[in-house]
Amino acid sequence: MTPRKAPESLRSHRWLGVNDMRSFGHRSRLRQFGYDAADWGGKPVIGIINTWSDINACHGHLRARAEDVKRGVQQAGGFPLELPAMSLAEPFVKPSTMLYRNFLAMETEELLRSHPIDGVVLMGGCDKTTPALIMGATSMGIPAIYVPAGPMLRGNWRGNQLGSGTDAWKYWDEKRAGNISEDDWAEIEGGISRSFGTCMVMGTAATMMAIAEAMGMTLPGASSIPAVDSSHARMCAAAGRRIVDMVWEDLTPGKIITSAAVDNAIRVHMAMGGSTNAIIHVIAMARRAGLKLDMRRFDEISREIPVIANVRPSGQYLMEDFFYAGGLRALMAELKDKLDLSCTTVTGKSLGENIAGAAVYHPDVIHPLRDPLYAEGATAVLTGNLAPDGCVMKPSAAEPRFLHHRGKTIAFEDYNEMAREVEREDLDVTADHILVLKNGGPKGGPGMPEWGMLPIPRKLVKAGVRDMVRISDARMSGTSYGACILHVAPESYVGGPLALVQTDDEIEVDVARRRIHLHVSDEELARRRAAWTPPPPRYERGYGAMFSQHVAQADQGCDFDFLEGTAATAEPEIH
Repeated sequence: MTPRKAPESLRSHRWLGVNDMRSFGHRSRLRQFGYDAADWGGKPVIGIINTWSDINACHGHLRARAEDVKRGVQQAGGFPLELPAMSLAEPFVKPSTMLYRNFLAMETEELLRSHPIDGVVLMGGCDKTTPALIMGATSMGIPAIYVPAGPMLRGNWRGNQLGSGTDAWKYWDEKRAGNISEDDWAEIEGGISRSFGTCMVMGTAATMMAIAEAMGMTLPGASSIPAVDSSHARMCAAAGRRIVDMVWEDLTPGKIITSAAVDNAIRVHMAMGGSTNAIIHVIAMARRAGLKLDMRRFDEISREIPVIANVRPSGQYLMEDFFYAGGLRALMAELKDKLDLSCTTVTGKSLGENIAGAAVYHPDVIHPLRDPLYAEGATAVLTGNLAPDGCVMKPSAAEPRFLHHRGKTIAFEDYNEMAREVEREDLDVTADHILVLKNGGPKGGPGMPEWGMLPIPRKLVKAGVRDMVRISDARMSGTSYGACILHVAPESYVGGPLALVQTDDEIEVDVARRRIHLHVSDEELARRRAAWTPPPPRYERGYGAMFSQHVAQADQGCDFDFLEGTAATAEPEIH
């Protein structure tokens, strides 16, 4: 039995439990809300970091779910206080939510440090919110539990199931090809998002929520529950109850996010056919816990773990089907011989205990290991003279013929040039060409936008082409698909080799050998480098300037250099 803290050892005691003038001020302000000594006296104060907003449909239900969390906290003898934080609505935030992931991580950490908080419930789900919340809470070092927003319901159009993003890209190409009408497109727009919740394909949101569970930071099964299912409200209340005990047990993220737990998360990511964005986020999360992690570990595990979740964009089904098939507990039970089941989780129990009894109910949705959907894992890490520090690809979502391909390039200096040129009917391009987009990385985008699924040129779309090799230093949505090579590091904006690529160069991609090579001589590359001029700064002031000065490259997790690691930050003085 874990020893329980004494009430006098709670962080909040310094704000609320001392008999002095300053604590008088704190308590009197709480009384303004109608609270009384019975609400806070000797109880853990539980912060609820809520990323709800009016413009984030992924989190549209979290305003109500916070009340379920509060109910659970009160049932367990805690004192809940809701603290709103930046919402990071993926479809709306420009130039990229990735620009603000570290902002939310900082906000989370500082909200917790500057207030009388003993433990925290983290409420998120939209792509960057999961890693940001966990990064901030890990750096803060107080007990924390994550509540995933959960996926929305299946989309529907004329009897066809629609998946967020994945089917939007698909039907957009059909519209560009002239195969569907404006009326058809408007119907799809109205039918693809039918409830609150995150994208219901295995995009970045679903991937990161599942990674949080596999890492031990959620209650068992929490990541798969559809947002509007009544089970979701019950899970929120249960998380509220559990965090109170976690405070008494002093069960902090640093005791949960271990190297073995991170490996478990990567294995689950591979088995799910998860988003390429997970690599950046998991590296950042691990480094906040003081763990050494780089892209090579993802590639090692990718060679061991096949894709067994038959979920779009790598497969056929949607997250609602995944939930009915048994959800993440069932998938982890299928993987149990590949996981470290001894890892501690927020329940205080091991991962093995959490998944005991889980079963797969629909084996076409969650395949057995002996019959995988794709023989290797979700991502491959390629290196070579074009990407000395690596780049990533999702082979399971690409046409097999592009897994070993050599072709001439069409190089674009920026997104606007690319978007203009691919619409030209007279563009000199074939399906064997390789499209290259520069200046889409962390500093160049800025904020590494999801530009990596470059559009197929219009003339090829009309001819029936639906995939070709595309290379960039940008990211792509986890809902995207195709032979897209992403996260090229170092990025072109800082003078990485991608900056030197010219139209009609040849690039060779060999996924089996994990190789990417620009067929240009060293002498010619040296000549081009000497002629290369660094672009001007993207930002001259504000958060953007801070981001540009301190963000790491994609292979290092894109965290700020001054936030990595476990160096202690002093507790605030209570004056």
